[in-house]
Amino acid sequence: MPGLFDPIDLRGLTVRNRIGVAPMCQFSSVGGMAADWHLVHLGARAAGGAGLVMTEAVAVEPAGRISPYDLGLWDNGQIGPLARVAKFIRSQGAAAAIQLAHAGRKASRTPTWGLDGQGRERALSEAEDAWTGRGPSALAMEGDFSAPEVLDAAGIQQILDRFAAAAARADRAGFDIVEVHAAHGYLASSFASPLSNRRSDAYGGTFEGRARFMVEAARAVRSAWPEEKPLFFRLSASDWRDDGWRLEDTLLLAPLLSREGVDLLDCSSGGVAHADIPVAPGYQVAFASAVRRHTELRSAAVGLIDDPREADRIITSGDADIVLLGRAMLRDPYWPLRAASELSQESAARLPIQYGAAWRKAGFGHEPLAVPVGKPARL
Repeated sequence: MPGLFDPIDLRGLTVRNRIGVAPMCQFSSVGGMAADWHLVHLGARAAGGAGLVMTEAVAVEPAGRISPYDLGLWDNGQIGPLARVAKFIRSQGAAAAIQLAHAGRKASRTPTWGLDGQGRERALSEAEDAWTGRGPSALAMEGDFSAPEVLDAAGIQQILDRFAAAAARADRAGFDIVEVHAAHGYLASSFASPLSNRRSDAYGGTFEGRARFMVEAARAVRSAWPEEKPLFFRLSASDWRDDGWRLEDTLLLAPLLSREGVDLLDCSSGGVAHADIPVAPGYQVAFASAVRRHTELRSAAVGLIDDPREADRIITSGDADIVLLGRAMLRDPYWPLRAASELSQESAARLPIQYGAAWRKAGFGHEPLAVPVGKPARL
């Protein structure tokens, strides 16, 4: 079996190792535009040795933002700033991935730190230019949320078209991988779960009806995304409730997504309604393992994975093909280099050429990943 530092082939792409940076909302965008923060935040982790680096959720329309400060890709003007980020990620030898999303009924919120930098997350007020979320049914999330606008067939098709248009822009921006965000109670997830979808038409009721939006979102994105580039799909594999979406549903969905050209299922969980979740290191790995062992899709494991030996075990045991790290990467952008040292895989770690001299004596590989920037100017 491969290990954490073995490469993985995904369609026409080879990713240098099995370590990925999970999507983490930064709430640092104005007008949906990527900023210097995104370049530094994501670029540091590419330089730190991750095999793939994924953006935070990128909204496919303004109403699909979680907060006013979300990244967006609903307009051609947003391509250039994201292209700058993708170019730098790739210059460091990592695959550049982008997550396309729609917040659904969880839209129109303050950032997690509040608007004043100290307050808690809450719903925006009218004075703060709040907007109405969109969802499958007129059911508000528990807590400080408003009921969403119920999408009709035309509204659903409009959003699917916007997913496709955003995927085409992501290709123009130079990303290697696109992921559809269908987890955590956002729009696609809210269609899937019986806890949030009370429809009786073709997009509700039965498993097939509730899964339809996700299948069509995968189809829409794949139709606009180059055949040689991988398509990921992030799913809440379980709502952690018997009356919600279950792992059994995920295993039924997987072949439907595979037929639409999805290559990997990014297995998260929860987020659609309150549940008692046994949060602990690796608590979601079993979902990725079930997908990998019982379906044709590859899987990514997420959820409080921090220890390099445990991350390596997840790969070598066949529980997942990739591990995606969030908090661990926030604490240490160079987690992959530390992991290489702890696993005696120093020769598999590739450093930026600028760091090579400092690390060479430690036994790390020092093959240049980027050519120095041109010749110095004559003075």
